[in-house]
Order: sequence, then C-alpha cells, then structure tokens
Amino acid sequence: MSKIPFTKMHGCGNDYIYVNTMRYDIPHPADVAKKWSNRHKGIGSDGLVLIDRSSVPEADFSMRIFNADGSEAMMCGNASRCIGKYLYERGLTDKTEIRLLTLSGVKTLSLHIEDNKVTSVSVDMLEPVFEDENQFVSNRGLDKGVFVSMGNPHYVIFTDDVDQVSETGSVLEQHPAFPQRCNIEFACIMEDGNIRTRVWERGSGITQACGTGACATAVAAAQTGKAGRKSNIIMDGGTLTIEWRASDNHVYMTGPAAFVFDGEAEL
Repeated sequence: MSKIPFTKMHGCGNDYIYVNTMRYDIPHPADVAKKWSNRHKGIGSDGLVLIDRSSVPEADFSMRIFNADGSEAMMCGNASRCIGKYLYERGLTDKTEIRLLTLSGVKTLSLHIEDNKVTSVSVDMLEPVFEDENQFVSNRGLDKGVFVSMGNPHYVIFTDDVDQVSETGSVLEQHPAFPQRCNIEFACIMEDGNIRTRVWERGSGITQACGTGACATAVAAAQTGKAGRKSNIIMDGGTLTIEWRASDNHVYMTGPAAFVFDGEAEL
C-alpha cells in the first residue's frame, strides 16, 4: 500500500488535507477523504483538497475538494486561500495573483506578502446568486432565511441564538427545499456592527469557519439592510472580511491561511 505526502492547513480553523496531484495520484478521492478526515482513526480534517494544473488556459491551477463524508464540493473559500499560500511558499509559482479553477468557476487569488510569506489572501468570489432552482426549490416550511449561492448553496438565518446550529443544522441541510443539500448559517448582528456566524457545512457538519458561508452571510445582511456592503464575519475559528462591491457586483473575501503540519498517509 503506497504512502502519499500531504500537508494539513487551515483557514480560520477550517482544516483540510492538501495533496499536490501534479506529483501524487489519488485514484479514489472520495474514499480517501472519508478515511483521512476521520478525527479518531485518520489524520482528522473537514475534508481533502487536491491541487493540480489547470485544464483550461483561463486558469493557472485547479482544485477539487471532497468533504469529510466523501461528497465533492463546488468550492471552498478557506481552502482556496490555503492553496494560494501553498503554491507560493512551496515554490510552485512566483505569482502574487493566481487564477484558480474550481467547479464553480475561475477564482482570482490576490496574495498579500511580507518577508516572502503569505500573510493573507483576498479571493474574488464572483457574483452572488439569489435564485437557482437547481439548488433552491422553495422556502415553504422553512424559517425566514435568505438563500444565497456563492457557487454552492447557502441558507442564512438571522437570529440571536446562533448556537442552534448544533440542533437544527443537520435537519436544514437535508430539507426538501434543497435538492443538492445546503450549507446553513446562523448569524447575529452585534452591537459593534460585526456579524457573529456559526456554520453547518454540507457534508462536514459544524466547522470552525466557512469562506463561502461568510460571503453568503455578508451578502444576505447587506441585501436585507442589516449591514453595509463590507462586514467582518466572526466565526468560531476566526474572522473574515467580506466586501460586496457595487462597482462589479463581485464578493471579495480576505483572511488568513496557515500550515499545520506535513506527513505521509496510506491510501
């Protein structure tokens, strides 16, 4: 049984296992994600991320992401920031602006560098979508929330009780309104204008942070008049700054990325 080198990284506590598939092949990534993500019998993570060359000229590199349950995700904001840091600091590129191909389109990563280290990454998450019948059928039977797709589906509920995520997150994830299941955010506008948010991620459960979830929360808050177009989203594992620019209708996410450790694991 072969051993594959990996790198564990996190963005605001949202932790994934990263493999450079330009060098190492992962033939059954869904199975590997379930095995390696197990926090008691595996490496422990929210999922598995594969970094590869881009198959199209519009992008420099590509990513595939598999949740802890083996399901493939469209996109992950925290993982994309980690990929930017990985590519630059591991010498795979000298670009400070990287075009990353995901299942939800090409995202542009802008790296912020100090002393040859990536201190933070800004990601152009493109435009939010409020109606998508493939992801959201109807809000019948749901609490009054806001559906926002950031390439993957999110349902944002504004409440004073963000801790209800542990009780109702899994139920709402699989609600009939969401044909592809859904990421669920519980958000509270704080006195200082920041937004406290807890997340139930589709396929992973409660996570420390969710980049696309932070984007969806900020957009939902701005759309409903609860906040302006720039917000700090405070999640369990850290804070992300989200700006929904009026100039191009794109959502920009800025936050940290960090290495945890390197290792080898059996397939």
